[in-house]
Amino acid sequence: MDKIRNLSLRKTIVLYMGISLILSFIFSALVIRGANQIQQTIWWKYIDQEKYIQAIESETAAEEIPSYTAKIARPALDKMTGVDRRVSELCDFLDTYAVLVISFACCVGAVFLFYKNKLKYPIEELKMASRRIGENDLDFHITYENRDEMGELCREFECMREQLSENTLRLWRNIEEEKMLKASIAHDIRSPLSVLRGYQEMLKEYLADQNADMENALQMVCESEKQIQRMDVFVETMRKMSGLDKRELKSEKITGVQLEKEIRAETDIFEKQYEKSCILVVDEIQGDFYGDKEIILEVMENLLSNALRYAKEKVEIHLSVTEEMVRLCVQDDGSGFGKEKDRLTEPFYQQNIKDSLKHTGLGMYISRLYCEKHGGKLLLENKKEGGAFVQAIFCRTK
Repeated sequence: MDKIRNLSLRKTIVLYMGISLILSFIFSALVIRGANQIQQTIWWKYIDQEKYIQAIESETAAEEIPSYTAKIARPALDKMTGVDRRVSELCDFLDTYAVLVISFACCVGAVFLFYKNKLKYPIEELKMASRRIGENDLDFHITYENRDEMGELCREFECMREQLSENTLRLWRNIEEEKMLKASIAHDIRSPLSVLRGYQEMLKEYLADQNADMENALQMVCESEKQIQRMDVFVETMRKMSGLDKRELKSEKITGVQLEKEIRAETDIFEKQYEKSCILVVDEIQGDFYGDKEIILEVMENLLSNALRYAKEKVEIHLSVTEEMVRLCVQDDGSGFGKEKDRLTEPFYQQNIKDSLKHTGLGMYISRLYCEKHGGKLLLENKKEGGAFVQAIFCRTK
């Protein structure tokens, strides 16, 4: 049954029509034979039965092949009763048109069965799917699974539904992130502006006094300059973020050895900058990966700089490169992530408020966006022995 159910539409209609024609010929033969027998029975009433029996006996008794065949003669219609006449005429009709009528009926039946078994259910599924998509309801599944043309169409429609659902979820997430981003922007700009306004008011009152200590005034100016620098960093970060969605992936061939070399060069720079140990461990290199090397390195830099800020002495980087995936694991020996670990990939979120003077809290957020843009994901965990553990996964783009 599975083979028949999964036949293509063309083969199925040929099978149904072939079976219907065979059945129509069998039924036609049975109907014609039955009609002839009924007609013979009616005619038997209106003939000289003794002469017919004698003719049969004479035909049987002949030694050679007889020159005639005895048959029941057709009586005149006016000699038959009304019922016998109508039944005889019906038998004539069946004898002449039974093949045509029964063949047409079997073909119509084959068409209806073909529609019921091969088209009705998938068409209803597709109509339901189209209606619900039109109502912006994507929480459903198309369950028709036959391996024929309609099954393939349903599977393509299901893929389209999944893609629409994914795009809708991504759109809603972008809207929510945009709302949160606007709120964070308002908060982060308001803070340095409030500090600058306070220093300005203090300087006005302080410098009006002729006995003012210029050293304290200079300190206020220096603190104001720090807030200006903080705003410069913030504006530059916003400029960078505005180009995230527009940035397109540049797929290029990346060898494991090449990626290892460039990451090792980055770790040497970070070691000198933070005066902490950076250990690169290559877990696996199998084949060449196709992806955006600049994005991978930028995510690595974000994760490494973040780990070095919280590490006590060292940071380990584990690299795995295959034809289908690049995996970067960064772990440190610090205190690990706090209770609000899931919020670390939100824009402008910082565990330590003191970091806001130098860092905008966008490193993890940008890294997550880049991983997702590359078909992967960013995973954050705490090691059992202590310290943070971050995995950045990038999937092949070509």
